[in-house]
Amino acid sequence: MFDLLIKGGRVVDGTGAAARTADVGIVGDRITEVGELAGRAAARTIDADGALVTPGWVDIHTHYDGQATWDSVMAPSSLHGVTSIVMGNCGVGFAPARPGAAEHDALIALMEGVEDIPGSALHEGLPWDWESFPEYLDSVSRRPHAIDIGAMLPHAALRAYVMGERGANYKEDPTEAEIGEMTRLTIEALEAGAVGVGTSRTVNHRSRDGRKIGTLTARTEELLGIAEGLRIAGKGVLQFVSDFKGLEVELGLMRQAAEVSGRPLSVSLVQADPVPDRWREVLRVLERANADGVTMKAQVACRPVGLLIGLHGSMHPFVKTPSYAPLLGLPVAEQVARMRDPELRERLLAEAREVRGGLYAMVAKQPQKLFRLGDPPNYEPHPDDSLAAEAQRLGRDPMELVYDVLLERAGEELLYVPAGNFSGYSLDAAREMLLSDVCLPGLSDGGAHVSFICDASFPTYLLAHWARDRAEGLPLEFVVKRQTSDTARHVGWTDRGVLAPGYLADLNVIDFDRLQLRRPTMINDLPAGGRRLMQTAEGYRHTVKRGTVTFDEGTHTGALPGQLVRS
Repeated sequence: MFDLLIKGGRVVDGTGAAARTADVGIVGDRITEVGELAGRAAARTIDADGALVTPGWVDIHTHYDGQATWDSVMAPSSLHGVTSIVMGNCGVGFAPARPGAAEHDALIALMEGVEDIPGSALHEGLPWDWESFPEYLDSVSRRPHAIDIGAMLPHAALRAYVMGERGANYKEDPTEAEIGEMTRLTIEALEAGAVGVGTSRTVNHRSRDGRKIGTLTARTEELLGIAEGLRIAGKGVLQFVSDFKGLEVELGLMRQAAEVSGRPLSVSLVQADPVPDRWREVLRVLERANADGVTMKAQVACRPVGLLIGLHGSMHPFVKTPSYAPLLGLPVAEQVARMRDPELRERLLAEAREVRGGLYAMVAKQPQKLFRLGDPPNYEPHPDDSLAAEAQRLGRDPMELVYDVLLERAGEELLYVPAGNFSGYSLDAAREMLLSDVCLPGLSDGGAHVSFICDASFPTYLLAHWARDRAEGLPLEFVVKRQTSDTARHVGWTDRGVLAPGYLADLNVIDFDRLQLRRPTMINDLPAGGRRLMQTAEGYRHTVKRGTVTFDEGTHTGALPGQLVRS
């Protein structure tokens, strides 16, 4: 007898094999049979007629390092069919951490600056019942969750733990003894179950006070010391984010780390407007490495990496003007009422033009890259839909139009700036990256950038846009494989991502025709009343985690079968 039987769905099993109509039988937390199971008894049966049945999505790039210690549901990722995540990417996190307010404050300030997670929420929510990374894993494991969680050892936290205050300064180098200690602690973390080690080499990653991340220019000896830890442990992966300055040298350093460790490596990759074809150069280097037997992948996005601009978020063109300062913290409705005053409107527009840098300057230089997001959201808009084009049609100043649009829908309107992967006003580059054998879906940043980016919905968009809506799309079976078995295998998880006997019973039952993202909204449910963007979707009939139904039509059932995955 099955504990759960999913009948008559169109099974896309995660291997890339052609979809087929089949039943899926589950006992406990495992799939036991896939095929024609008519007449077989089950404690619960789900009718999947007319629906897709896929493995649960595996998202290998999130930042739930804080949220996982206080929240069990793990939204928004869990609302989008994600059943397994990896956190601790980009080198930021909260362990290891020496006891003391100053040490904790420094890690919080770095996470707040790099990943836009409110420091007040982290101060309120983090229990700090750990010092070592193994103790942090134990803390996460004590809370039940709706999804499985794997954690990377964050290089910035490791560096600060070993080097003290010097570790936060990218101009300081560790001693030979300190590198040896990083090696030891890397082995300790991996043996305790860490998925791998994440690090950052981008100037965009800064602490709340503007200081560049300590790992920015970590020397070869330091990175190879960490790689040596992976080699000795015989497991784990390396994850990098980089500006790719000195492309061959930078990727050569990553290759050295991958060669020393003997383990897979991934690096974040997005098409950037200033160098729109550089991603091709990166892929060529990765292709050469893989041809030589060195596993190096690019984590890529399935849509533009987009900024969301609104009065309820932390980014809009007027937020740094003197006359807007009295409005900060007011309810959005009151902000709108005051901003409708013609005198204040003129002051804000005039002051915004004087603000150096920031969002106003970016939008002023490229107003053609600013769009209404819409509901359902349009993440591949046409240039004619931009506010610049609309302003031209109306004979208006683009920034004045931006001002007025921000007040629409009682101040809840969201404007969209596709900041990456949209250099040619299309997602053709993203499509090529998704098709590449050296690329993996990633970069959702679930749990991060909570007031101006909401990309945890990447898996839903990948399926709906690329396998259904786009004229020049991608095969359904290919898309499912990319977001399930391919991502799972990269981080060493061989027990999930495929619908076959013996695999974890992680599944989605999806009304494919109805699958649709909804507009993100701002909610205040973080500790200390912190705000974050939340995005839901329609069309997920059921999500199953370890054989237990966790979501019915997007509503959490209350079940928390998720576990900490110790790799």
